[in-house]
Amino acid sequence: MDTISQRGESLTSQVHRALSQAITLGELAPGSLHSVAKLAERLQVSRSPVREALISLADQGMVAFERNRGVRILETTAHDLEEVFSLRLLLEVPATYRAANQMTPEDIERLRTALGSLEEFTAAKTMLEHQEMDSGFHRAILEAAGNTRLVGIVDNLWSIQKMRGVTTAGRSRNLADIHREHKAVFDRIEAGDTGGAAAAMREHLENSAQLHIAQVTGEPAEVIDGQLPWFDVYSALDGPGHD
Repeated sequence: MDTISQRGESLTSQVHRALSQAITLGELAPGSLHSVAKLAERLQVSRSPVREALISLADQGMVAFERNRGVRILETTAHDLEEVFSLRLLLEVPATYRAANQMTPEDIERLRTALGSLEEFTAAKTMLEHQEMDSGFHRAILEAAGNTRLVGIVDNLWSIQKMRGVTTAGRSRNLADIHREHKAVFDRIEAGDTGGAAAAMREHLENSAQLHIAQVTGEPAEVIDGQLPWFDVYSALDGPGHD
């Protein structure tokens, strides 16, 4: 874990980022217990910003305080991922519809930049770099939807998803597949196809959920398909009697 050296940002924010990255990269292992004093020593800062950053990480579900023992790094379970992706589906699909309905040409260009080229996306050298590009595309859509609270909520869900470096990139699918799904969403948004954009986002999130959970459980993705809570909500809405 790197020591704090950047300027132009609050010390607590820098400590929060450093600890979050250390958890994501496995430098602070799932299930491990740490004292505020030891973490402050590793980062070469005082205890106060470390304690404040840990309180924020606890709110995000990444760590938990244990009385008179310190702070424990939480593990990401299959159930955690089920909850995360169920919430992301319920939030991001309608947000994509709304964003596609009201995007300005400037918003489209910002989203195009966030999407990046296939070459840029597949050239990600580290898992962290890939995750930032991936979440950046989703964040650009949420920001275009015009709900800042929604952006913060989904960012917190991403924090849980990133724990233990949970990603399907290079495992059950490759970076090109992920970029292709992102581009399908972008193409529908650019075309002004609100329903198509929402459907493409739904398909992307459902696919990601199945593959992420399969990775954690060791079960084939096809076994996971159709067994996730809340995932039948959209299917019910698509059924007979609904426009």
